Amino acid sequence: MRFARTVQLLGADSFSCLQRSCVAVFGIGAVGSYALEALARAGIGRLVLYDHDVVSASNINRQLLALDSTLGQPKILVARERIYDINPECQVVTHPVFVNQDTLGSVSWSEFDVVVDAIDGVNAKVNLIVAAHAAQVPIVSSMGAASKMDPSCVQVADLSRTEVCPLAQIMRKRLRRRGIHSGVRCVFSTEQARATIPSGVDEGPEHGSGGRPRVPLGSLSYLTGIFGLFIA
Repeated sequence: MRFARTVQLLGADSFSCLQRSCVAVFGIGAVGSYALEALARAGIGRLVLYDHDVVSASNINRQLLALDSTLGQPKILVARERIYDINPECQVVTHPVFVNQDTLGSVSWSEFDVVVDAIDGVNAKVNLIVAAHAAQVPIVSSMGAASKMDPSCVQVADLSRTEVCPLAQIMRKRLRRRGIHSGVRCVFSTEQARATIPSGVDEGPEHGSGGRPRVPLGSLSYLTGIFGLFIA
């Protein structure tokens, strides 16, 4: 049995609960791909994926789904095939869309037991958290993992109790304006962000969850992976 070791640790009843669970993962890049991997290997019975991007060469240093063989393919389809390889009985639903207020309005929130926020853009993150909060669905959100190197600084806490992380500070302010002061579990780092060193390679701008260009920041797979695994 592929999940025998999980059952040995959690027990049959708890594992059955995982098999009956549905988790939505928004963003399956540097953080989300590792969270998704752990959820699939834990035996989650239904995974609903939201991501609009395709695999590029610049993803290979830190994203689990990025391989030479997957370049140019939609991340969401690569993820689906990987999950089926891990657990053929898992139900995988894919939504290759930008995350914005319009797409969030069509989400079937009642089917989710938990939501994973692993998207980059601040506006998209705020809208996602607000929508999940309104639907009373628990959400776990990733704060900034880029420009960090120290794994011992990664922590899990309510967003209201985060410190140091600039993205978390912005999120707290934006969510307070929307009436949310606590109740958002997140993964963040207390490490001060390191200065970006020019790579000498013109990769062009990256595009965030809303399609807007953004300046690429340095990151490493072990650190973004820790964020994703902590989320799972």
